[in-house]
Amino acid sequence: MSAEKPNLPKKTMTRNALYLAEFSEPGACLHAAERLRDAGYKSFDAHTPYPVHGMDKAMGLGDSKLGWITLACGLTGVTAGWAMMWWMNGVDYALVIGGKPPYSLPSQIPIMFELTVLFSCLGTVFGMLGMNKLPRHNHPIFESDRFAGCTDDKFFVSVAADDPKFSVEKTKALLESCSPDGIELLKEEI
Repeated sequence: MSAEKPNLPKKTMTRNALYLAEFSEPGACLHAAERLRDAGYKSFDAHTPYPVHGMDKAMGLGDSKLGWITLACGLTGVTAGWAMMWWMNGVDYALVIGGKPPYSLPSQIPIMFELTVLFSCLGTVFGMLGMNKLPRHNHPIFESDRFAGCTDDKFFVSVAADDPKFSVEKTKALLESCSPDGIELLKEEI
């Protein structure tokens, strides 16, 4: 006869926990972002109903790398267009019609332009999606009833638990020192 293990409740683990602090003024939200940046936090975000001037600097964000992705994809497109037309017209199926050379750069310009635009657009869209970690179908911030005001007239700062500086007590104390209208600890249970 085998010994059966008792039915113990499964231990729930939390992931994607975060603090959400609500502000009624954009200046207070900007100040909270500056305080978090100065305290060394890296994994935090600001949620506002409209762009707030200076928020990128307050959060310590640098320039976007999306322009470099677009440039690399555009150069790939122009190179692919040139190589394709050179191979097709000059090497693979070279026809001499009316004494014209089989490889002629002016006839390739429209194709090179179109492939440059196509590759740049696709690189920009997929680069933006990748950099923003989209699509993300659910986020613990959407469980907050307060967060509905973000699209209307409220300003929020969220601090994720995956930040190396995150501590339930210290992060809450730092956010409370910014005088928010409310603070909430949100967790996604698995």
